[in-house]
Formats: sequence, structure tokens, C-alpha cells
Amino acid sequence: MISAVFVFNYKGEVLISRLFRPDVRRSVADLFRIHVITAPQIRSPVTVLGNIAFFHIKHENVYIVAVSTHSNTNVPLAFEFCTNLVKLGEKYFGKFDEDAIKNNFVLIYEILDEILDFGLPQVSDYESLKLYVTTESVRSENAAAPGDASKVTIQATGATSWRRPDIKYRKNEVFIDVIEDVNLLMSTKGTVLNADVTGTVKVKAYLSGVPECKFGLNERLGEGAGAGAGGAGAPQSQYGAKRLVDIDDFQFHQCVKLGRFDPDRTISFIPPDGEFDLMKYRTTEGLTMPFMVHPVVTSISPTRLEYKVTVKAQFPQKYTATGVVIKIPTPPNTVTVQGLGAFAQGHGKAKYVASENCIVWKVPRIMGGAEMDLNAEAELAPSIDSNKKPWSRPPISMAFTVAMFTTSGLQVRFLKVFEKSGYQTVKWVRYHARAGNYQFRF
Repeated sequence: MISAVFVFNYKGEVLISRLFRPDVRRSVADLFRIHVITAPQIRSPVTVLGNIAFFHIKHENVYIVAVSTHSNTNVPLAFEFCTNLVKLGEKYFGKFDEDAIKNNFVLIYEILDEILDFGLPQVSDYESLKLYVTTESVRSENAAAPGDASKVTIQATGATSWRRPDIKYRKNEVFIDVIEDVNLLMSTKGTVLNADVTGTVKVKAYLSGVPECKFGLNERLGEGAGAGAGGAGAPQSQYGAKRLVDIDDFQFHQCVKLGRFDPDRTISFIPPDGEFDLMKYRTTEGLTMPFMVHPVVTSISPTRLEYKVTVKAQFPQKYTATGVVIKIPTPPNTVTVQGLGAFAQGHGKAKYVASENCIVWKVPRIMGGAEMDLNAEAELAPSIDSNKKPWSRPPISMAFTVAMFTTSGLQVRFLKVFEKSGYQTVKWVRYHARAGNYQFRF
């Protein structure tokens, strides 16, 4: 996201220059100097020159600048990064001004390498960073030195800024929810135009002391879906004996120790107390879409449309979908819809909702492999405007939730909890696949 970071003084001199991506050169610093620093009429913190965007903040007598060439850059995150860099500088060497930067440029480069990975912001918590950034700082005269006792306590006890060491529970439990939002857009010819899954691994940790957890997924490991971490057990034969899952993007909670993730694809972390999002991810490959909809809409006459809609559950029979709602659009000049009273052999209920210009089909429960049909006729008011645009036919949309099922195939292989007292931990795992933007054109 962030291609480069620069720090300028008010004269336009570069104090810090760090490139993180190959899509920019150091010469872009000249563009910022000419178009922003020497142009007092520029007041916006965002300056776009061609395909290069500069996000800057002013602090003391310096400019902190993040540079990006991506059109979908997360602007608030870029400014948050610049602000966090200033806060870290103040923590390390008291003030973040020109003199402090010149006295601590080696330390600043080390901090930048820790908090940005190929331009993607990582952990920026001071208590976590000072265990890895060991370069001594030259502090300003009016800044108090950090407490040595605090540093010794953190190194000895493993204390973290997101967890107190004195937490106690009578019963130690961990609940894991793997929640996937499924997005699908199908063309009128049955071609997939867009399909992806955005997932979140939510953890509820009610654990005493300062435990270290080790969490394993089947991502890139080809492991079979086992019983998970215990308790409510993961589905064992959803995808057969082996399943390779390709994940495109990861986003971890700050408690995750990223250094241990790459070698064996396990996640080590000291959890915050209570509920938090351990990991977010996105995938576009190897997806098993829970439902397919096959709509056929035929114009019988200028005032009548015939609907034949087939819905098929593509997940295995041992799973059940709940809260299924299918919205089938109708033309704005629809007068009434007939044939909704006794259709589909009693599968759910359907009614025409004039305020939404659609047929709303609700089914409380659908077993895996089931197939349902809806047949109806819409009566239309005759159009008196010969120049009226034809109906654009918005897509059919769905809402649903399938428990204990993942569209991506991601499964929890294990969760281990290590704490010096050696207490036993009860672990529970649940899976949820639910509709995001799930649409079918017709």
C-alpha cells in the first residue's frame, strides 16, 4: 500500500528516505518539495500528481510523508501510520523534530523496517517493538528516560500491552468461530463474474494468567479436516482426505507473532482477554458455492411474465442452511403475482412485496443437496409511454447461513494452550458460511 516514506524539514531537505516498493524512485521527493513545501497555497494533506499520491502530516518542524501509487489506497490507514510513526519517535527519543531525527536516524530506519512490510503497516505498539528494536536512542534533554524496571518486567514475565498478567478464571475456555462471507455474481449465461470469500477467525479467550497459544490451519498444508480443537469438532469429510487452500490476503491481530507464521504456517500468540478477531483473510480459488440459482423469466405477453426459479443446495447432506431468503425482482409496473400460494411442494413461503418490487421467498431450513422450484406469473400494467426504457432486470439476491461449513475449505487443525501452571483448557470450534453479496443475473 505505502510505496515510500519520507521525512522533510521545512526547508525541503530530506531527513529520512525509505522505499518499500519498486514502483517509485527517490526522485519523487522532488515532486513533493516543489508542489507542496514550496507552494504555501497547498492546504490539503493529500496531493495527487499523476499516478502518485502523497499523504502528509506536519509535526513540530518536519513533514512526515507516505507515498503510494495505488488507486485503492486505504487513506485513513496511511494517515494513521504517519501519526503512529510520530508517537513512536516521541516514545523512543522524547521529541519528533528535526534535531531528534538527525540524532536517531539509524533507530528510525530500524523502526520503519519493523512496522512496514513491503509497504503494509504491521505492529506499531511501543511495548511490543522495544523487544525487537534494540538500537539505543539519543533522547532530547527535556524527555524523561523510560523506566528500566518496566523493561525488565516485560522481558521476564512476557507481559503485553493488550493483556494484564493477573487474570483468573475458574474454568479456562477458548471459543473459535470461523466466519466466512461468500460473495458471488453470476451472469445470465451461468458464467461466474466474481466469486470470493472474506473470512474472520474470531476468538473468545477466557484464560487465566498469560498463556501462549499455538493455532494451526490447513492453509497450504494439504491437511485433512480433522476434529479441530475439540468440543464442537470440525467437519471431518467435507472435502475428503486432503484439501489445499489458497489464501490471497492475511490480516492478523497485533498479538500474533508473525516471525513464526511463515516457516510452518502456525500462528503463535498471547491472546487478549475476551473476544477479538485473531485473523482476517480473503480467498478466490477452490471455492465451493453453497447455492446455485437457475432463473428463467419468459415474457408471455406485454402484460404477463412467467417465472421459473430453481434453487439447489450444493453443500453435503449433513449440513443445513438456515434463514434462507431469495429476493426475485419484478418490473416496477407489476400489478400482482399469481401462483405463490402452493408451489415447490411446500418449501417455505413466498409473497410479492410491492414496496420492494420483488418476490420474497423465505425458507427456514434447507438440507444439503436439496432442490426447490418456484413457479409464478406476474401481471403487469400496460405501458402508455412508448418511449419508456425497458426493464433493466436487477439480479436475484440471496441471504443464508450454513453452520459447520466453510466455502474456502479452511479448517482448524489444532489449538494448543501453554501456561506455566499447566491448567486444562476446554476448546470449542464452530464454522459459519453466510451470504455476502450473493447475486444471479437473469
